Amino acid sequence: MSGQSPFPASPAALKGVRVIEMGQLIAGPFAGKTLGDFGADVIKIEPPGSGDPLRNWRLMKEGTSVWWQVQSRNKRSVALDLRSAEGQDIARQLIAEADVLIENFRPGTLESWGMSYEQLSALNPRLVMLRISGYGQTGPYRDLPGFGSIGEAMGGLRHLTGEPGRVPVRCGISIGDTLAALHGVIGVLTALYHRDANGGKGQVIDVALHEAVFNVMESLIPEYSAFGAVREAAGSALPGIAPSNAYRCADGYVLIAGNGDSIFKRLMTAIGRADLAADPALANNAGRVERVDELDRAIERWSVERSVKDVLAALSDAGVPAGKIYTAKDIAEDPHYRARDMILRQTTRDGYEVDVPGIVPKLMATPGSIRSSAPKLGGDTTDVLREIGLSDARIAELREKGAIA
Repeated sequence: MSGQSPFPASPAALKGVRVIEMGQLIAGPFAGKTLGDFGADVIKIEPPGSGDPLRNWRLMKEGTSVWWQVQSRNKRSVALDLRSAEGQDIARQLIAEADVLIENFRPGTLESWGMSYEQLSALNPRLVMLRISGYGQTGPYRDLPGFGSIGEAMGGLRHLTGEPGRVPVRCGISIGDTLAALHGVIGVLTALYHRDANGGKGQVIDVALHEAVFNVMESLIPEYSAFGAVREAAGSALPGIAPSNAYRCADGYVLIAGNGDSIFKRLMTAIGRADLAADPALANNAGRVERVDELDRAIERWSVERSVKDVLAALSDAGVPAGKIYTAKDIAEDPHYRARDMILRQTTRDGYEVDVPGIVPKLMATPGSIRSSAPKLGGDTTDVLREIGLSDARIAELREKGAIA
């Protein structure tokens, strides 16, 4: 399900790393998916009966969300009731043999089950524990419920999304959760390196949703600190950098980034405005920002008379960065996505095939791969419990009690 590497076959980069994933929905499971794509053995703990709610989110096929097929590939599912004493005991046995534990419960949940980091570290001093929550494990807001959308708002992102003077809008995906997951993966890999290369012990990685968003907010706070400037929503424009915007064409929109000094001159020449290309007041970004409305009008007067295809062709010839606004259909049909294995065909446990996103980043010597499709709920419970030494009789007893499924 992945393309050919120019290097000889070698073990996956994270082969031998065992991850216990207790998270659900987006942030924790996305971190687990990313580690799994590069070879980690990810054991996902789900509640018996219902499983991860993501199984039932958005569009369903054969009774299961197709989003689930992406988020839970390369994982094994253990259906375990963490609210029962027997389930908690099994979880501790699994964690005792793991390298990484991922959880995104509200702070204090694991502690209430007798699974604080101090207790788990006593069982497994090498344990790296990724904790993703709305506001982090400390601070005055730690006990408040928090979802990715709230993190986006508190992190400063929602204030900037949308058109000036209109209600802030969602960016279209759960970006707060995904940013938290990616920061969590960075933390996990850093902690594993420290443990194994520097002789360190395991440790906690504490990721707050709003902090992950805030970390990518560029110059937001320095601008406020130095000038008292509060950045506002700017629609599709790039504030303070010109010209860079979405421009109407005869049949859609094109994004054009003509904000480099030499690029600007090529753009103006391409649209028939040699006068603007030669204007010394527009030779640098500061001058262009002062006249950004004039420049945007000039570009759109040219683009609106042409098709998206013709605009892109002209700007490609001129060496000006530009691109169409892709839909899912555009992505699925784009030859560049296919050439770089960014659309992969996956056979699900329900027997149908579906296209899924490829693997990022691309490692040349130890590339990621899809080794297994997303699991059925509890489909690996028996095998995983056997691996930690439970007898078939004990497994049957726990299943009868409802502690596992």
